[in-house]
Amino acid sequence: MKKEAGGEPSSRDSKSTSEEQARAMSLAGVSCLVTGAGGFLGQRIVCLLLEEEEALAEVRLLDKAFSAEALSRFDKFKGKTEVKILEGDIRDVTFLHRACQGVSLVIHTASLIDTLGLIDKKLLWEVNVTGTQLLLEACVRCNIQHFIYTSTIEVTGPNCRGDPIFNGDEDTAYESTSKFPYAQSKRLAEESVLKADGQVLKDGGTLMTCALRSMYIFGEGCPFLQGHLDKCLLNKNIYLRFSRKEALVNPVYVGNIAWAHLQAAKALRAPQRAKHVRGRFYYISDDTPHMSYADLNYELTKELGFGIEPRLPMPLPVLYYFSLLLEVLSFLLRPFVRYVPSTNRHLVTLLNTPFTFSYRKAQQDFGYVPRYTWEEAKQGTGEWIASVIPQRRLCLQSSTA
Repeated sequence: MKKEAGGEPSSRDSKSTSEEQARAMSLAGVSCLVTGAGGFLGQRIVCLLLEEEEALAEVRLLDKAFSAEALSRFDKFKGKTEVKILEGDIRDVTFLHRACQGVSLVIHTASLIDTLGLIDKKLLWEVNVTGTQLLLEACVRCNIQHFIYTSTIEVTGPNCRGDPIFNGDEDTAYESTSKFPYAQSKRLAEESVLKADGQVLKDGGTLMTCALRSMYIFGEGCPFLQGHLDKCLLNKNIYLRFSRKEALVNPVYVGNIAWAHLQAAKALRAPQRAKHVRGRFYYISDDTPHMSYADLNYELTKELGFGIEPRLPMPLPVLYYFSLLLEVLSFLLRPFVRYVPSTNRHLVTLLNTPFTFSYRKAQQDFGYVPRYTWEEAKQGTGEWIASVIPQRRLCLQSSTA
């Protein structure tokens, strides 16, 4: 870098450097593939990509199927960025290769989520683990340089002992012992993604990867929120208390975890930032107040007149052993009928363990700052819940009639 007298960089050189950094911290002209693009988080990521001030060249949307509602949402953003819909299976190697041709960035959100054990373990592995590995192989063959994986807090825990974490970070030591299939599948997939960093591409380039460990995601369109709402409506507008008040967690708003994906993608494209980000995982939270999972449901809807049960249906140790009893029953019935209990020990532990994490490292390494405040998140989610209540009431009345 040229310097003028006095040893300071010339204004022309400084301007040139800042322009280079700005270009690097941008997705202008990028061709991006989003897997799971029809899902709750995937849709939000796609919308943010299409809202970018500097247009991407193309956004490819990959999913098994897309709802009419999702397609109409994407139609609103027709403009500078080309949008291509790709319906297919992530386990299909030929389909993946075709989807990845000419792409430079992959945001991989596609995943089967299962907290109860409803999904066959083989299918869970094929999609979450094998599907991720096949996608990474396609990236190497198609010379895709940047890969971001949506991981989950469940990769960390809570463990089966229910050891708490308060305001943890990426350096917090924790013995993760969960053998629950969903947590295991996400852990193995994340390991594959981080190990793939530095792999040499077909054209001699280098694959750069990172993983974002999201807290529980809430927001407009959240299927879990809708499930809790249905139970609440059937319980005379009183939310069931499935987690004790002291079991503090810090959920993340869907708009903020989506925004973190874009910030990470921009950082991987900036050589100086990429050195710190690649091959690493990051916890992504926001400024949502720490509260229990059950109290989050109440907090989002109390202004609509909803209440919440004051305590768990039974003392926590009793609830835990009741869940164990249901698991034993499920095992004994297996030769005759497939019975999936409405709760299990893993879920009881997950919902009743204090488990909070900071986003400091993501802020430091790739400039992540929540785009939406808690007030905005609460208002948007509350308005969405209010809008679906009449429809949910009708649906529940017809199903119980």
